[in-house]
Amino acid sequence: MARRGVGEAHGAVSIINAISTGFGAALGVDFHTRAVAEPDESGVTVLVNKDRIGDDSLVKEVVSTISELAGVKGLGFRVVTESDIPVAVGLKSSSSAAVAAGLAVLDALGEVIEADRFLAGIAEASQRSGVSITGALDDAAACMLGGVVITDNYARRILLRKEVAEDLSVAILVPERKTYTREFRKELLTPIKELVSEAFRIAERGDYWRAMTLNGLLHAAALNINPQPILDALRAGALGAGVSGTGPAIAAVAPSPLIKPVREALSMHGSQVVVKKVVNSPRGGRSQ
Repeated sequence: MARRGVGEAHGAVSIINAISTGFGAALGVDFHTRAVAEPDESGVTVLVNKDRIGDDSLVKEVVSTISELAGVKGLGFRVVTESDIPVAVGLKSSSSAAVAAGLAVLDALGEVIEADRFLAGIAEASQRSGVSITGALDDAAACMLGGVVITDNYARRILLRKEVAEDLSVAILVPERKTYTREFRKELLTPIKELVSEAFRIAERGDYWRAMTLNGLLHAAALNINPQPILDALRAGALGAGVSGTGPAIAAVAPSPLIKPVREALSMHGSQVVVKKVVNSPRGGRSQ
């Protein structure tokens, strides 16, 4: 019998944006999303805090998809989510919410499914709901598993997952402007598609931070985002820096002892800069 379930997930930042090519990479960071799912035999799924989030289509698709993967049909859930991830700035708030909600449903059902199947289901739900163009498997996997994750998003395949040095931190410039995937014009990235593919190949070779910087500068140019914060972060000691997702957030990775000057460099371009540690492990849940 279903019961109250809880699921948790991290946040993530982009190494390679998958929109133009379908191939992406992301890094798990220590943001936190928590979801609670209460079964409802009416068969209707409701996001209780929809008024704060503005859209419940993703959660409804996630509940339907993950329930079906667990072999359960006709059961709805009342879902509540809470998160410290800024929304609509490229920091994977939707992917994190989708993972947390999906894990909460599994916990409620007392079921366990393989991580690959679970994440493929999350990607399908994200694409069907319209919150992601490619399904964002890279983002969901980084939010769930931590570390660096490299993916073929359209094939729903994780190509590589690797832990990174524990002493790394990420400084993130969070501008006030927001961007929404439903409104994004994919054709803006057509001129940089081949160069993004080259950045992806660099990431596949293990040079994640150079790939992140190249990807970030390319997307800044294509999306008319000021590249100066990226350059200033690099001058201050960042290993890599770039636009996360379609922005406008800028993320910079640096060894923890150097994160203060990197944060100060980003602070010259906006008042909201947050610093998070990288994460290399799942936050918890009932997939394996």
